[in-house]
Amino acid sequence: MSILLALAFLFFIGSVFGWVLELFYRRFFSAANPERRWINPGFCVGPYLPLYGSGLCILFLTALAEDHLPDMNPILKKILLFLFMAVMMTVIEYIAGFVSLKYFNLRLWDYRNQWGNIQGIICPKFSLIWAMMGAAYYFLIHPHILGALFWLSDNLAFSFFIGLFFGVFIIDVVYSSHLVIKIRQYAEENDIIVKYEQLKAHITEVHEKTNQKVRFFLPLKSDRSLSEHIKDLIGELETRKKK
Repeated sequence: MSILLALAFLFFIGSVFGWVLELFYRRFFSAANPERRWINPGFCVGPYLPLYGSGLCILFLTALAEDHLPDMNPILKKILLFLFMAVMMTVIEYIAGFVSLKYFNLRLWDYRNQWGNIQGIICPKFSLIWAMMGAAYYFLIHPHILGALFWLSDNLAFSFFIGLFFGVFIIDVVYSSHLVIKIRQYAEENDIIVKYEQLKAHITEVHEKTNQKVRFFLPLKSDRSLSEHIKDLIGELETRKKK
C-alpha cells in the first residue's frame, strides 16, 4: 500500500480521535473552562484536530524507525524512542502555536501559567504528557494500527471515505481561515492577542443569555460581528482585572 495512503488514513484517525480526547478534556478538566461547557475544540469547526492527525503520523513513522536505532539495551532504546516522540510532538505543537500567535494574533491554547513554558505555547508538563502518550501509542495502539493498515490495503474501497474526509476538511480549513483573517484584522488594529477558546466560550455564553441558538459546530456564527464580541470580551477581562 502507498505510504501516502497510509499516512492519509492515520491523519484521519488521529484528527478525529484527538478531537474527542480534547473535547472531554476541555469539558471536565481544563481550567480555562470553569463553567464546564461543551466547547468545540481547535481551529476548525468540524470534529477533527489536524495537530493530532499530524502527531499520529509522526508517532507511526517514529515507531517504524526503531529498527534503525543502534543496538543497545532494549529498555534504553524504548526510553530514547519515547523521548524522541515527545520532542517531535512538542516541535509540532510549538510550530502550530507560534504560527497562530505570530501571524494571526491568535492564541489557540495557553500554557503561560505552567512552569517552564515558552511563550505559553509549550511547557515541560505537556512534553512529559506527550512522552507518556507516545509510550501508550507504542504499546497499545501501534500493533493495531499496523493491523488496520493491512486491512486498508485489502479494502481499498474504504479510501473513498478518506477522500471524503479530506474534501470536507479542506472546505472547513478555507472557512475557518476566513474567520481567522477577520479576527486577525481586528487584533492587529488594536494590538491584541485573541484567545480562540475564550472567544468561543464568550459567544456561547452570550447566546445562552439572549436565548439565541447555540451552535456547537459553528461556535463563532452569530448575529453580531466578531469584532463586537471581541470588544465585549476585552471589556470583561479589563473589569475582572480591576476587581
